[in-house]
Amino acid sequence: MTLLQLAVLAIVQGITEFLPVSSSGHLILTSQVLGWQDQGLSIDIAVHAGTLLAVIVYLWRDILRILGGLAESGAESTRPLAGMIIVATIPVGIAGFVLHEVGQESLRDPEVIAWATLGFGILLLVADRFGMTLRRMEHMTWSSAIMIGVAQVLALIPGTSRSGITMMAARFMGFEREAAARFSLLLSIPVIAAAALLAGKDVYDSGDLALSQATLLAAGMSFVAAMFAIWLMMAWLKRATFTPFVIYRLILGVGLLAWIYL
Repeated sequence: MTLLQLAVLAIVQGITEFLPVSSSGHLILTSQVLGWQDQGLSIDIAVHAGTLLAVIVYLWRDILRILGGLAESGAESTRPLAGMIIVATIPVGIAGFVLHEVGQESLRDPEVIAWATLGFGILLLVADRFGMTLRRMEHMTWSSAIMIGVAQVLALIPGTSRSGITMMAARFMGFEREAAARFSLLLSIPVIAAAALLAGKDVYDSGDLALSQATLLAAGMSFVAAMFAIWLMMAWLKRATFTPFVIYRLILGVGLLAWIYL
């Protein structure tokens, strides 16, 4: 890969991983529209590692509280939240493993990405416009976490957006925008880690274990891009709505459909 290809893919992954716009859809479309070959498993792992490190760094206080709560008890303990994150991850973990085994080439079609981008963008708008804004992180319940986790399975369809579908589900249940985004970020940690481990197994099976300068560069660039995207999104959602992300999705979806059918 050229330095330009590496930079574009790493930055696209970093920016879109946590915004409700679909990182997988953007990566697939970037390669297909520009006519680039698949970046390979080692680069996939590198950019995921960069985004994983970014969300851990951003949420380090939350993570320490959750880990500390595992040894505590009482009403103020964060132990239930740790369990909710685990439970909410199980559905997508099972579905992701099955999809990895049977193959997902049919889902990587630009037409699928276009309709998913458009359709789930509209649903995000509906959830954000009509969802109540009453519940914060401390109001998360086991049933809410399970419902968000089940919704997360839909993110296996490129163009849906893992962060978008989880935030949408949380908004439908009345969670504040910042709380919806923060729980989505916490859910991303086990999901990204599992995806990286699964890709790592494929690399191990292939015997290509070299850690090249390109992989380190890709991880670094995706880390910086992801940190910027997370900070920007959380700062925005403290005082505004998901509308800009929805507008972007609608423009992208309509543009893709025009590119495909016209």
